[in-house]
Amino acid sequence: MSSTDFILGARIDVASAADELVRGLMLQPWGQVSPSVYETGRLVTLAPWLVGHRDRVAYLIGTQRPDGAWGALDGYALVPTLSATEALLSAHIRGDDCGLGPEALMESAGRGLRALSRLLADAAAVRLPDTPAVEIIVTSLVALINAHLDALPEAGIERLPLPAGLSEAPLTMIKGRLESGKTLPDKLMHALEVAGRAAAGAPAVCPTAAGTIGASPAATAAWLAAGDPPDPGDPARSHLEAVALRYGGPVPVGLPITVFERGWVLSWLARARIPIDVPPEMLVDLRAAIGPVGTPAGAGLPADADTTSVALYALSLHGVPYEPESLWAFETPTHFCTWQGEEGASVSVNAHVLDAFGHFSRKRPNRAEGYAAAVGKAAAWLRERQWADGSWDDRWHASPYYATASCALALGEFGGAESRAAVRRAVRWILDTQREDGSWGRWGGTAEETAYAMQLLLLVGGDEPVAEAAARGYRYLRGTADPGEGPPMWHDKDLYVPLAVVRAAVLAALHLAQSDPLVVEFAGQL
Repeated sequence: MSSTDFILGARIDVASAADELVRGLMLQPWGQVSPSVYETGRLVTLAPWLVGHRDRVAYLIGTQRPDGAWGALDGYALVPTLSATEALLSAHIRGDDCGLGPEALMESAGRGLRALSRLLADAAAVRLPDTPAVEIIVTSLVALINAHLDALPEAGIERLPLPAGLSEAPLTMIKGRLESGKTLPDKLMHALEVAGRAAAGAPAVCPTAAGTIGASPAATAAWLAAGDPPDPGDPARSHLEAVALRYGGPVPVGLPITVFERGWVLSWLARARIPIDVPPEMLVDLRAAIGPVGTPAGAGLPADADTTSVALYALSLHGVPYEPESLWAFETPTHFCTWQGEEGASVSVNAHVLDAFGHFSRKRPNRAEGYAAAVGKAAAWLRERQWADGSWDDRWHASPYYATASCALALGEFGGAESRAAVRRAVRWILDTQREDGSWGRWGGTAEETAYAMQLLLLVGGDEPVAEAAARGYRYLRGTADPGEGPPMWHDKDLYVPLAVVRAAVLAALHLAQSDPLVVEFAGQL
């Protein structure tokens, strides 16, 4: 979608924009993801031989905040700031100034160190965000930076403390398993880089056919980091080169994300009833990706309940319902886990499981009885986890608007009469938290979060205050340059933007608004 689509004026042709978006999924099958400071920093350290090295260093320096940190607020700055600072120190120690001059690297690294000193000043009070592998990532990077500081006494900065509650024991265990030739749990392969030298050439680690390890450039680079650069024809090297060339040096935190991206895009467009022509082979591929224990977000990742349920929901919405029995692999006595062994739990995952079971049961009523108990379990668990103000929050997204929309929409459609009060509370929270400019957002108004709020209002709201609030949100979206350029808010090792997914969310909100006569009437009066 081009920026001109969002200039105030004539009615937006959402269907054409959605068709273009879906065609783009076929043209870029690995997915469309924003670059990551964390992941780019790891490649600066691990793969200075890789094409685009100078551009990666320049990217780190160029994205540093005025206060010396990188990343978002509320604890989200720690991991990217650790990674970028360590990478710049590594480049400086190697004597690798990338044509920028050693002063530029050390000036930026010094500002990063001072920012880290502030972030970790009270180690007992540091709150880590619930992002994947955060404990072992922080432990690994603090150790690397402290080793650099020992080698650079002229820096005049004390060694960094570990946040309270963190220990080197898990990292030591991971390294020990790799060094003894033992395998790691699939979910740890995405963060293999934390193992450092123990990851290099580890015999128990094997790239996918596409050359990636754990769908992570950093993990792949860590495995390749043994000795000289790999031969140009090496599949893992070829994969890294393809990713680096596509992004002009910087790299995303995860790629490929094929199934994840297609599932979310197709389900959000269809739920909003946007008329689109989905390539038949895309639906066939989505169906083929679902095995007996579900599907991963992309090659190199473990199967998870979130991607599996959204893929199932998308297939059902597009008229090809597929038996959701693979979701039983993720059932626990109380809820559905993202994967077995998960630490914590996710409301958005359970909302998507409710969508999958609920819609399949609607399309195949003769099979509904077999899933009725699971529908009731997921709905009850979601209701219990709603906050008193009507919102939810989640471990896979930084914004409560994503979690609240996911839960309220699933409960509104499949949660039964017992869920009506919870949905009403969610609608009231949305109405109460709208900003003066018509937007919604955690740290500031964004197109993405506004789209989630509007979908909730327009799919499960319905009265005049709802229409008026949606109209204000619609006008805000109409003035947005590009919804895919908003702040990263999705959880991975670093926050990221799944660009096509966010654009689909915004298109869904626009279509729902333009299809509601009352919203259009209010919008014309603003």
